[in-house]
Amino acid sequence: MTRPSTTSRVFLLSPANAGGPRGRLLQTSPNVPLAARLRAGERVPIGELYAFISALYFRGKLAYADRFAAGRSFVITPCLGLLEPATPVGADEYEALARVPIDTGEPRYLEPLRRDVVRLARDEAGEVVLLGSIASPKYTQPLIDVLGSRLVFPATFVGRGDMSRGGVLLRAARAGEELEYIPVAGAVLRGTRPPKLPRA
Repeated sequence: MTRPSTTSRVFLLSPANAGGPRGRLLQTSPNVPLAARLRAGERVPIGELYAFISALYFRGKLAYADRFAAGRSFVITPCLGLLEPATPVGADEYEALARVPIDTGEPRYLEPLRRDVVRLARDEAGEVVLLGSIASPKYTQPLIDVLGSRLVFPATFVGRGDMSRGGVLLRAARAGEELEYIPVAGAVLRGTRPPKLPRA
């Protein structure tokens, strides 16, 4: 098991579903301030957009990555490769994010992702922590193909749903206690659901 240390790490955050109900609000709702900003031509940080769509889970990822690897985290996107959470995105780019499926058979997703992960593997020597859907090959397989055993994830993710993972990440960030990591390759990625988190 990989324990937190002073080793440099990079965090990869899986995205929220821009094509889902809350994502569509950003394209259609007249009552959502964030949507109004996009329609007015403002470019909005991609981390802010996904935090609106995903709420607790993505907010947890952002808080955790900022606490333990400030300035060393990237969002996996459907068609723009890896972007820092502060990267500004306009309405046209957001529409593309909502339109392109995250699928290993989709070259618009796979080619930019592989390009950026290869660059990351070349430029960074430490572990790469996946904060996302570890049981889904749409994220893990392209990353393992390049990173191999350097790709790790929080061991406590096994068996947890998205909301529970988000809660775990927020608590860890607030407490300043980094989670333990294990390599994705060869790990048991599905398991018994752990007990519910106690109320904060």
